[in-house]
Amino acid sequence: MHANGVGWIAAIIIGGLAGWLAEMFMKSNTGVLMNIVLGIVGAVVLNAILAAIGFGALGTGWIAYLITGFIGACILIAIGRLLRR
Repeated sequence: MHANGVGWIAAIIIGGLAGWLAEMFMKSNTGVLMNIVLGIVGAVVLNAILAAIGFGALGTGWIAYLITGFIGACILIAIGRLLRR
């Protein structure tokens, strides 16, 4: 979390917001705790994907963490939908 320039409490808040935005965008029905998990894990997953293909992180700070968490959470929701079928 500190690599993105945010602390743990900020990561929870931003992760919850990113997860909630992804929930609204993907039209899924998850709870508050799952939104936080999706946002935080989504940011970690997207950073790993970007590193694997040779790109760096999207940036540092709150906005970059929010964007990364949102995109990563959308990816996780899509993967979850594929696995349920």
